[in-house]
Amino acid sequence: MLSKKAKYALKTILYLQDKQLEGPIAARTISEAEKIPYKFLENILRELKSHQIVKSLRGAEGGYLLAKDPAQITVAQLMRIIDGPIALIPCVSEKFYESCGECSDEETCSIRKLFAQLRSQMLPILDCSIVDLSKL
Repeated sequence: MLSKKAKYALKTILYLQDKQLEGPIAARTISEAEKIPYKFLENILRELKSHQIVKSLRGAEGGYLLAKDPAQITVAQLMRIIDGPIALIPCVSEKFYESCGECSDEETCSIRKLFAQLRSQMLPILDCSIVDLSKL
């Protein structure tokens, strides 16, 4: 399940994309427009900034901007930043692989096969850019 934090991160990035011609947007403005609790949003913005998804400008005219072209920001990337692995079980994750301790043979494990198939069908959809997402 997508966490509320990841959903708010997506809403934030979509909002910044929509308003990118207006210059820096204050966190309070984003919070009110998207109905995201302000303190929660501050944490999300800090995390997105540390991954160079957004940048901030200080001062009276300050606020947040996208740090890169929205066509280069994917839903999968945001999900990984906020929630970690996209795969529902660790033994099928490409970026966060962990062996299952209770599994004796990953090659024949039916559960692993099912979730590997789910991941392989889900990932191309989640690899859409924020630009593509805003067109849906």
